[in-house]
Amino acid sequence: MLTGIRPLITRRYVYLQYARPGKLAYSMERFCSSSDEKEEKSAARTPSSLSGVVASAVTATAGFQIASFLTSSLAVPVSGIPVAILLGAAIRNTVGVNQSLLPGVKYATKTILQGGIIAVAAKLSFVELLSTGSQGLPVVIASVGAGLAFIPIAGKFAGLPKEMTLLLTAGTSICGVTAITALAPAINASNRDIAVAVANTVAFGTVGMICYPYLFNLACTSSEQVGMCLGVAIHDTSQVLGSAMSYKETFSDELALKVAAVTKLTRNLGLAIAIPGLTYFHSIEQRKKLDAADVKQHGDTISGLATFQKYVPSFLIAFIGMSSLRSCGDFFLVQDAETFQKTMDYIGNDVSKYALGTAMAGVGLSTSASSLKGVGWKPFAVGASGAMVVGGTGFMVSSLIV
Repeated sequence: MLTGIRPLITRRYVYLQYARPGKLAYSMERFCSSSDEKEEKSAARTPSSLSGVVASAVTATAGFQIASFLTSSLAVPVSGIPVAILLGAAIRNTVGVNQSLLPGVKYATKTILQGGIIAVAAKLSFVELLSTGSQGLPVVIASVGAGLAFIPIAGKFAGLPKEMTLLLTAGTSICGVTAITALAPAINASNRDIAVAVANTVAFGTVGMICYPYLFNLACTSSEQVGMCLGVAIHDTSQVLGSAMSYKETFSDELALKVAAVTKLTRNLGLAIAIPGLTYFHSIEQRKKLDAADVKQHGDTISGLATFQKYVPSFLIAFIGMSSLRSCGDFFLVQDAETFQKTMDYIGNDVSKYALGTAMAGVGLSTSASSLKGVGWKPFAVGASGAMVVGGTGFMVSSLIV
């Protein structure tokens, strides 16, 4: 007689509702899953999380030190964030990570990561873009647009996971590791997807950093064009500046270095538009996968403010707000403008560096080698083709305007 009755447990009350047989297990599974998620979030806020956060921070600091040593030893700029990921992964897959550290490590990969993303926006000034980067703006728009259009199609053709494809899109089109770390929490990307995307950025960015100064010296007709091409063809900011510095020292060309730095800054500002846009695109794609009948039956439909919050997470709103604060300060402040800019640069450079480093070290400490098995060559083929499209577009457009 009670076969067709299931308990529906809500936040405030329990009641009985007639339903078809076989639904009780589904209801209890959803309730238990929700309870587990709440307990997990609660655990991430307890003092026991501190040890995992400290472990991530120590790993990040060691990664930065190793990167600094390699930079001085090899005379080639090495970014500390990828080293922090690799070091964390090495620790996870050799000596292992104590279970008591995992809540704090997860906190680092979520909350601290989001704080670091917000801090990055403190150095993104649209005023600086308008004052110094207007000449290279068409090159940046064309190359970033080409990457944003091409890589999702290539990833879908290759059968890559949607989240991995979007991380490759952001990292290759905009600014490497920073774009990957900014997008990852917004689309709930797995540590596996993050690790593969970062590996792409490091691999192809390093190849470009070494080869492009000589290639563009032969192919480009002016110092301005060389700087623009270096600024859009290489992924990470440190790689761009390292490549431009190498070009300057090899060919005694200071102008190319300055143009490359400004072009890369202009490209980085695309974060404020591309990350919310890619997040929205991901949400739309995910929503299409929902079965209409299941949505109607279980009440998973969202609208209004809830829809907005799903498509644009709160930390991305804070990211845009921080960038707007920097831009307004640069435009309106006359007195104490230098102090304001130094403070915001400190937040955007130093605070974001260590926050993102801690978060990415946490990603490494969470990544098991077994989770990367079966990745194959396709993500790297998509990454390589995307890098060629972005760089090639930048070269063609710069040839027309310089």
